[in-house]
Amino acid sequence: MNLALWIVAGLLAVAYLGAGLLKATQPKERLQKNLPWVEDFSAGTVRFIGVVEILGAVGLILPQATGIAPILTPIAATGLVVVQALAIRTHVRRHEPQVLPANIALLLLAAFVAVGRFAGY
Repeated sequence: MNLALWIVAGLLAVAYLGAGLLKATQPKERLQKNLPWVEDFSAGTVRFIGVVEILGAVGLILPQATGIAPILTPIAATGLVVVQALAIRTHVRRHEPQVLPANIALLLLAAFVAVGRFAGY
């Protein structure tokens, strides 16, 4: 089980780090080509989402790997579940069903890490 948690957390960390860096560093206008939902949010909100995703990615790995405050790992995973729940809400509101399977998969994987790591306490 521990190996599965590490694998899923690692994959999620890579995905969220990449997505977060993109949102945190690219101008909103450039993001709109591939992420049309950004038109509904201010540039500051899009950057904030990116920073949250970066922090979530770091939180999935670093606390557990170092043994320093490992309780932060399931908390980070729970935060990413919230991020995905809000993303699903946004895509449903915008009538973008094509992206929902990816959002649901990310939500379920983050929930798996959260539950699995919380079970260790």
